[in-house]
Amino acid sequence: MTQKNFEEDFLSQQFEANRDHLRAVAYRMLGSRGEIDDAVQEAWLRLSRSDTSDVANLRGWLTTVVARICLDMLRARKSRREDPMGPHVPEPVDETREREAEMADSVGAALLIVLETLQPAERLAFVLHDMFAVPFEEIAPIVGRSVDASRQLASRARRRVQGAPVPETDLSRQRKIVDAFLAASREGNFEGLLAVLDPDVVFRADQAAVRLGTLPEIRGADAVAKLYKGRAQAARTALVDGEIGVAVILGGQLRIALRVTFSGDRIAAIEAVADAEAIASLEVEVLER
Repeated sequence: MTQKNFEEDFLSQQFEANRDHLRAVAYRMLGSRGEIDDAVQEAWLRLSRSDTSDVANLRGWLTTVVARICLDMLRARKSRREDPMGPHVPEPVDETREREAEMADSVGAALLIVLETLQPAERLAFVLHDMFAVPFEEIAPIVGRSVDASRQLASRARRRVQGAPVPETDLSRQRKIVDAFLAASREGNFEGLLAVLDPDVVFRADQAAVRLGTLPEIRGADAVAKLYKGRAQAARTALVDGEIGVAVILGGQLRIALRVTFSGDRIAAIEAVADAEAIASLEVEVLER
């Protein structure tokens, strides 16, 4: 047996040892038995093409990979991989009807119905953290948000799962905060900006936003207020993946989306998303004034 074949065989064994776990993650993320194997097999493909020599926790690595795949599938269920997976893909182990039923029972039909009402990022944060104990530090890069914003996603999802929908009053209050922030920004009202920014507010930008001329990270109310003073002329309060945020519309197109994290009655974090592919995956609804 060659070294390459030995390594492939070892990876295959490690993957099979984690297959049931990955299927459990995928089932809770997708709620569809028909899509489970698509997600798990795609995880194998990515594993077989990756250098995992420095991966200390392969189970955690695979969990992250299958979570990313499921997130993409949730955002665009119609994109299914249909080309052959290649000769080295391990075949799924045979599973009895009783085993499938056991998986469904362990989740519960009622819970799956509630999970279907969540935004993709909310669902991922809740499933990984509350069901599989994945820390928010690992969830944050998967959903492309800060640790605090990821924690907020899971919290919102948890309330819905527990039968306590996020009160409309919360969204209404948050909208007023963002409306005040944008108004102060347009008017160049520095004090008005400080009034709605948390003293420790953090602004973060993706690489596309950085190319437009901003810094990747800015900390503190004074610095963030200076950044936005006299700006936001094309910005509108919007729902971004179901949460209060900001949409920057230029030439009739969404160019930048701002995800906003709140702490009480102030803005604690702003994340600017300008990457075209990332924006295309967002659900953005501009709110009428």
